[in-house]
Amino acid sequence: MKQFFLAVILLSTTSVAFAQNKTENLVIVTLDGMRWQEVFSGADSAILKNKRFTKNSSGTSGNFWMEDAGERRKKLFPFLWNTIATKGQLYGNRIFDNKVNNANPYYFSYPGYNEIFTGYPDTLVNSNDKIWNKNTNVLEFINQQKNYKGKVAAFTTWDVFPYILNTIRNMFFVNADVDTLKFTNASLQLINDMQLLTTRPIGVRPGVFTYFAAREYMKAYQPKVLYIAFDETDDFAHGGEYDQYLKNAHAEDAMIADLWRYIQLTPGYKNKTTLIVTCDHGRGDKIKENWQHHDSKIKDAGQIWIAAIGPDTAPKGEIKTSGLLYQKQVAATFARLLNLNFTVGHPVAPPIETIYKR
Repeated sequence: MKQFFLAVILLSTTSVAFAQNKTENLVIVTLDGMRWQEVFSGADSAILKNKRFTKNSSGTSGNFWMEDAGERRKKLFPFLWNTIATKGQLYGNRIFDNKVNNANPYYFSYPGYNEIFTGYPDTLVNSNDKIWNKNTNVLEFINQQKNYKGKVAAFTTWDVFPYILNTIRNMFFVNADVDTLKFTNASLQLINDMQLLTTRPIGVRPGVFTYFAAREYMKAYQPKVLYIAFDETDDFAHGGEYDQYLKNAHAEDAMIADLWRYIQLTPGYKNKTTLIVTCDHGRGDKIKENWQHHDSKIKDAGQIWIAAIGPDTAPKGEIKTSGLLYQKQVAATFARLLNLNFTVGHPVAPPIETIYKR
């Protein structure tokens, strides 16, 4: 009898805790290799003035430079700083000793995305090769739940994502690079034609087509969980093209703003959707030339950031208290926002409670 009452108490407690969340839909966006330095301080003058990295220094400065760091970051990321900073939360400004780190030791893409979506910084995930991920990701877990089956989708620029998210095992829609958009919807048919005919400056489709495909899919099919993965910030950084890195970061911020406007104007999404924006890894900064690079040899490349906004996220803005979060915590956070407990056959880090507890 005591065991019965204990079980009832535990179930009641879980149900009350989860019932507090108003989030019914989740949108996740990643900006590949986007440094926290630019997110929190805007364009870096040392790189901006270096002709090796910024060919059109005066033009790029005109677009993105201001003396005040607070105004400078708004110029680069107006949505992050005019909307999320007033209505949501931003973590990772190390100027205030507020830290977000990779838990995996590699500091590059596949291990980072594995950590984001599985909550498990598996040291066996140690390359960017097209290897089917054995770990269970939170998107497939959500798609297995009663109210979310067939309502989860991912649109990605990088063509390794089908392996990261393991499309041979999971049953949710993943569109990567120039995977054909086989839909009768006229907008998606047009985007399909455009993505196949456009130039490919970085070897994969431009991120704007990834975005438009995701947005029009959202309009047509109303997914409850949507993931959008941008790539160009990382590619232009590797190429040492700081001006293009900044331009793409600014454009991706505008796309996120556009999507958030659609969400707030659409019944079923408005006031029921949480948006989380983050990145897979950081880049070097202590040695300024290392802004191009990231791996286990560049220790500051494991420094990242997280932004969140939604009905369960208290409007705390930029978090200025000392603290340490890990990338591995966001997978369970995604699930908990939807009143789910992400429990699978491998370790999963605990969620970030401050994102979903007002």
